[in-house]
Amino acid sequence: MHSSSPIRFTLLLLLIGLLHAPGALARNETDRGYRIGLTPVMLIDRTSFLKAWQGYFEAQLGQPISFIQRQTYREVVDMLLSGELDAAWLCGYPYVVHRQETELLAVPVFRGQPSYHSYLIVPAGDEQTESLLDLKQKVFAFSDPDSNSGYLYPQVELISEGVEPRHFFAKTFFTWSHREVVKAVAEGVAHGGAVDSYVWETLAINEPELTQRTRIVASSPAFGFPPLVVRRDLDRSRADSLRQAFLRMAGDPQGRGLLKKLNLDGFVPGEDAAYDSIAESVKALEASGETR
Repeated sequence: MHSSSPIRFTLLLLLIGLLHAPGALARNETDRGYRIGLTPVMLIDRTSFLKAWQGYFEAQLGQPISFIQRQTYREVVDMLLSGELDAAWLCGYPYVVHRQETELLAVPVFRGQPSYHSYLIVPAGDEQTESLLDLKQKVFAFSDPDSNSGYLYPQVELISEGVEPRHFFAKTFFTWSHREVVKAVAEGVAHGGAVDSYVWETLAINEPELTQRTRIVASSPAFGFPPLVVRRDLDRSRADSLRQAFLRMAGDPQGRGLLKKLNLDGFVPGEDAAYDSIAESVKALEASGETR
């Protein structure tokens, strides 16, 4: 009776070892498929589009795909770092903050370039405002505290002018999506706002009646487009398979149809250096003592 106990214990240890072996981990990840996080940067009918995109990737990869949507970048980042997600479509700001834990998967191409801008917008009837400095003691709309174009860039622009952002505007608020920044400015709820150029230009196609009530005052230098990233601890073969599925979209008729709905040309591997200017802005913000 007692002599069998060491044997059972040994078998238990072997079982635990097998379950935690790299191959077993890869099999478990494969069984559950891919979990990809998204934020409200998507502007189209999410339910029908995501169902079609899910079906496309499942056919390409032979594995289940789950798109998981959250309202803020912070929520998506937290889920990615905790292992609840395998990949996520982020902004360049949280990407450079978490470069050690994540890596580029693919970068969208918009109008021929893997880049975008931050637009400063005001109501269409405002013909006086010519720069961000003209909005002193006005109401300003930001999109998300973890957005480069919708928060970081305008903050650093003010800092570069020797201005303390926290004392510059009469009031600021977060809308939690770029579309809502455009809406707030169009409806006169805010005197100005900072918005992702890709979002504004896509809205100009899909909802021209909204963007026509705003005016672009200024455009930032080019930044690396908000990237798709993966956890660094994701199995390499799984990461490469997912990357290739994104990169192949532009060469596939069904993939091109989905890209057209996204108002994108395709995806490229991307270069980490494209996000260095955002990293410099993060350092400038931190050095100033401003907080998100």
